[in-house]
Amino acid sequence: MTRIVAVSGSRSADSTTRAALSVALDAAADAGAETGMIDLGTVDLPLYHPAEDVQGDSERLTRLVREADGVLAGTPVYHGSYSSTFKNFHDFCGSDEYENTAVGLLATAGGGSYGGTLEHLRSTFRNVHAWTVPHEVGIQGASRYVETGEEPRITDDDLRRRTETLGRVVTEHAERLRG
Repeated sequence: MTRIVAVSGSRSADSTTRAALSVALDAAADAGAETGMIDLGTVDLPLYHPAEDVQGDSERLTRLVREADGVLAGTPVYHGSYSSTFKNFHDFCGSDEYENTAVGLLATAGGGSYGGTLEHLRSTFRNVHAWTVPHEVGIQGASRYVETGEEPRITDDDLRRRTETLGRVVTEHAERLRG
């Protein structure tokens, strides 16, 4: 079975990023994937140190990514780029984690643009040899459209469809890469 894992780069308890990723994961599950979420706001992950192989939950988290066929990478927009929480996690991962892995990108913005964030994510994922899918999702003014809580949902029909498509596209590409 195809495995899709989402990585939420938000530390917020009521994260619109995590909620939007949940919508994409539900669509991946509907497409037949086994799904899971890495919520970086709830893990023990100290600042990356290149001289230390294992720190906190790093071994378990990188294994989850390495064993996944597809990854949904989501981050809030901070100063036109991705969050330091996401960057720290991403520093623990390399080409071994992303070999033959389809990656879909999602950025949630409080008010500003998300374009630079998606470009930064694409660039860093290319550097670890991930296969980023062409479909991406950026949600400007996310708190107006993304409802958090036990049953996250996106209230804008177009944004919801685009987010669900991301989950399905990553699943389809992950299945192709599995061969």
